[in-house]
Amino acid sequence: MSSALPPKPRIIGPRVRVCIVAAKYNEQFADALVDNTVEELGELMPQTRVDIIRVPGAFEVPVTVANVLDRSESPPACVIALGVILKGATSHADLIAGSITQSLMAMAVQYKVPIIHEVLLVEDEKQAYARCIGSNLNRGREAARVAASMVDIFHEIERTMPRVISRNA
Repeated sequence: MSSALPPKPRIIGPRVRVCIVAAKYNEQFADALVDNTVEELGELMPQTRVDIIRVPGAFEVPVTVANVLDRSESPPACVIALGVILKGATSHADLIAGSITQSLMAMAVQYKVPIIHEVLLVEDEKQAYARCIGSNLNRGREAARVAASMVDIFHEIERTMPRVISRNA
């Protein structure tokens, strides 16, 4: 795991839509993730429309992302999944985190839409604070930077390698 934020990518000019699906659970940390993501997106992608959907907990994030991607012929340019899972005395948190990771990756590949995974599994509130509220490891800002980079990469792919529609389809 990195110990610093990635560098800021170039500013994205074209108007696109980004959807944030964020858990409400562990509210103080989850809200900070959302706020930092939105603020950084505003700097990096000033023309971007940001839709925010809040769900009860981290487990509900993947099904909501799937619902968003299924609803439109014009899906968002990128989806950002946010949440905070605090480990407890059982393996429940690990099971939830693993299933979320697998679900988000499968959807990203299936829909060919970048899904930025920042549903964090942390040991304690100190780690949550460092990653959600602090400035050095802020995963909300990191999510926005990765989203901006992926939108830029996908636009470049579309520009230089347009889809060929098969006549046999």
